[in-house]
Amino acid sequence: MRIVDICEVTKPISSPIRNAYIDFSKMTASLVAVVTDVVKDGRRVVGYGFNSNGRYGQGGLIRERFRDRILEADPASLMNDAGDNLDAHKIWAAIMQNEKPGGHGERSVAVGTIDMAVWDAISKIEEKPLFRMLAERKGVEANPRVFVYAAGGYYYPGKDNSALRNEMRGYLERGYTVVKMKIGGASIDEDQRRIEAVLAEIRDEAQLAVDANGRFDLETALAYAKMLRQYPLFWYEEIGDPLDYQLQAAMAEFYPGSMATGENLFSHQDARNLIRYGGMRPDRDWLQFDCALSYGLVEYLRTLDMLDQLGWSPSRCIPHGGHQMSLNIAAGLSLGGNESYPDLFQPYGGFPDGVKVEDGHIIMPELPGIGFEGKSDLIAVMRDLVE
Repeated sequence: MRIVDICEVTKPISSPIRNAYIDFSKMTASLVAVVTDVVKDGRRVVGYGFNSNGRYGQGGLIRERFRDRILEADPASLMNDAGDNLDAHKIWAAIMQNEKPGGHGERSVAVGTIDMAVWDAISKIEEKPLFRMLAERKGVEANPRVFVYAAGGYYYPGKDNSALRNEMRGYLERGYTVVKMKIGGASIDEDQRRIEAVLAEIRDEAQLAVDANGRFDLETALAYAKMLRQYPLFWYEEIGDPLDYQLQAAMAEFYPGSMATGENLFSHQDARNLIRYGGMRPDRDWLQFDCALSYGLVEYLRTLDMLDQLGWSPSRCIPHGGHQMSLNIAAGLSLGGNESYPDLFQPYGGFPDGVKVEDGHIIMPELPGIGFEGKSDLIAVMRDLVE
């Protein structure tokens, strides 16, 4: 049993939308296939992965640095102790040979993309859904019912408050009970009107979360907090720079509602610094670390161990990214849920065909691996890479 090839292609996921910091007009993503020599039901086992939106494709790093470290390793060194499957932790160690600590930005995205494909292959070889396999290894009960919220509300050319309300109404009609919109890309007065328009539309049918995408300095963050705390928001997300733990701690003293952050922290060490110094409150705040951007599930497991040691429940984790990898982690390791992009970043966002949102939750289908084969538009793109 061995990995015989690792393929990557950089795909556009461009859109005219923008948040408070970036637009997505030139956004790309890496699609990766980890090809094994294992055959199941007459088909070679191939694991697939891709990076989350908001960080560009990592083809250069994958092809020029990380791919060959796996392919040149002794195949036996990448096997589990039983010798009957690949070992994601050993593969991760091979990928990270000769890498200095720190500097987590783009490198963590490249490794996380490969790691997703590795776990997809491993759970397919075991012929189990990834969430079932993770729960078994952890010794916990898998819960196939996962909370999901609808992420949208981007700034878009010509998009007025009526269009914003229609967008949010569409999410409610599809079964979501929490919706999210962007703030910080307009004046505070305009954002307040946008927020009130959405709240008037969703009334008591759903809750609203707002996301500043790290835009605010402390003065602006406080001004928005004064405005926002009059509304029953689900959370106030990524208020300032992701590494400005002092700003985050100051907001915890001032803003009584729930806050969320973490999607732009790419290692368990950075996540630990957030918990140590960012003033995050385990009774109300949410952690959004995204395994696809932060060295993959191998590193995410270290993050969960760290959180446990510091008194945080995994139920306070709702990952960024809206992908099926995090859905599996949520179902298998008792996370609080997952982000969802009902209309954006296709075919990578969304759920397998036939999966519906009901009362803000989905039921994980019993598909081997991460479940990409259950999403017809996505698996067609994936198989084009290797077949």
